[in-house]
Amino acid sequence: MTFIRLRHFLGALLLGAASIATAAYPEKPITLIVPWAPGGSTDILARALAEQLAKSLGQPVIVDNRAGASGNIGSNMVAKARPDGYTLLVGSMSTHAMNPALMESMPFKGVEDFTPIAQLANVVNTFVVSNSVPAKNVRELIAYAKANPGKLNYASAGAGSTNHLSAVFFERAAGVRMTHIPYKGGAPAVVDTVADQTQVLFSAGTQTLPHVKAGKLKLLAVTEAKRSVLLPEIPTVAETLPGYELGVWYGFFGPARMPKDLVDRLNAAANAAMADPNVKVRMDSMGVEVTNATAAEFAATLRSDADRYGKIIRELGIKNE
Repeated sequence: MTFIRLRHFLGALLLGAASIATAAYPEKPITLIVPWAPGGSTDILARALAEQLAKSLGQPVIVDNRAGASGNIGSNMVAKARPDGYTLLVGSMSTHAMNPALMESMPFKGVEDFTPIAQLANVVNTFVVSNSVPAKNVRELIAYAKANPGKLNYASAGAGSTNHLSAVFFERAAGVRMTHIPYKGGAPAVVDTVADQTQVLFSAGTQTLPHVKAGKLKLLAVTEAKRSVLLPEIPTVAETLPGYELGVWYGFFGPARMPKDLVDRLNAAANAAMADPNVKVRMDSMGVEVTNATAAEFAATLRSDADRYGKIIRELGIKNE
């Protein structure tokens, strides 16, 4: 048998073995890594996903919280795992599209070291101000910031967080200067904006909307490219500043080089899980929009966001401190 024929023969054997393994999948419990602490929106979403996947796949799906290093510890566990579908990840735009540009040392490549399976949901990212700010919309806020350079303090969950980058992109697009006040997490950033210690905050609706409903914060806009189906009456920042966009998504990943038929099966299961009426109602109440995309569509979104945000982060010299 010639070398070329032998190579084709071995390749066919490997493909056949992979197909057999996929057909039998899953034969044991699946571990779903969440690279953040229990109780947050990522964890809540992951547990809802795990419950539905367990029903459709016929095996337990165990959520394992591995927090630390801005999501890198848990994500790295999946990057280094076998691509057999038994170690999976619920990650976010920050861990995969932003961290590689923000951090000097990364244990993994956000795009190349993972298999994108499904884009699970988009977070409604809000632009709010404290009640002391004399602005009812984005245009009035820009005018006030230009008349008072550096006077407005904006809060964030730390340098390089999506709160921080949303504000930096806004300053750049609007031609204004504000003062960055970093906190050790999103919760204290919200508390101090409500208390008017800081005046501006870009943050997930899961954190801000209860305070908006209570009249303690003013909601000016959302940061996505188009209006949220959950808040259709609220304009986007881009309606005032064309081209401004920062969308935050949650994604379902496996290690790189997972077999395509396994990815397709998990993609279908994940999309069905997120479309479950009970899951959708729960996500809607949190300000999280469930999505439905193929693995290829999600891979394109990941690569596009990594290129776009990475370029801007490097141009601005922003680092995760």
